[in-house]
Amino acid sequence: MDYFSTALLAAAVIGALCGLVGSLVVLRRRTFFAQALTHATFPGAVGAAMLGLSIPLGAFVASIAIVGIMTLIGRVRRQGSQVASGIVLTAGFALGVLLQALNPSLPVHVDSFLVGSILTTTGSDIGLAAGVLGLAVLAVVFFGKELLFSTFDPNGYRAAGYREWPVELLTLGLITATVVTAMPAVGAILAIALIAAPAAAARLLARTVGQILIAAPVLGATAGISGVLLSRALDVAAGPAIALTAAAFFLLALAVRQLRSRAGSPRTSGFLTRAQTARSATGRAGTRASLGWKS
Repeated sequence: MDYFSTALLAAAVIGALCGLVGSLVVLRRRTFFAQALTHATFPGAVGAAMLGLSIPLGAFVASIAIVGIMTLIGRVRRQGSQVASGIVLTAGFALGVLLQALNPSLPVHVDSFLVGSILTTTGSDIGLAAGVLGLAVLAVVFFGKELLFSTFDPNGYRAAGYREWPVELLTLGLITATVVTAMPAVGAILAIALIAAPAAAARLLARTVGQILIAAPVLGATAGISGVLLSRALDVAAGPAIALTAAAFFLLALAVRQLRSRAGSPRTSGFLTRAQTARSATGRAGTRASLGWKS
């Protein structure tokens, strides 16, 4: 394949991955965490370039350290996950800028870390994205009930005797892998747009969680491909074009939602309505029943 066909394939695979994992990010309210992670992996990418190592590997190592730091800060009394994410976001990005300033003769363009350079993606980048996408699909298929139960009724999940940390660790691992994988396409700054916007758009339009998990990857892949085509037509950078396309999808979904609402369509998804009603009416037992759990 030529470079443009490779870019289109990379945009489709990475967009689908971001949409699927973005669904978990949106539903579990981890958007700010994902944003902090995208910015804070920047110093890992710069450090890997300085050492002549794989940039995704450097970003992945940095993300592991960042997750650990945010966890420790979040456990400090009178602090929380939002405080930890804000500190790590600014400190990590500042560290990347400092490393760049101290090493002006890096062998690669640092700008590509920030806004992406999908036209230079390789077959290995696509293979990595496809592998992470496969793992994300398997996680949703085999652990979907646990993910949904802990998402919509965490108190009931703990009361039922389940440990929350394995599900949380799985979610953090998927978010981390997705952020690292999306860096070649949309960079450290713009990755959050491709992760959050398609999933948020799908949540506005879908009526069940299953529909969200299907629609979000489709919207993500469509945003990726459309952004690459738009960048070629307008002769602009592909990363910003992809991010703006994803944001446009969200705004379009918001407009459709408003039109449906005015026309008398249900304002909330059927699944969420049933889950909230069951939780308020019958507590944990109702939530377990709504998820298909046996009493």
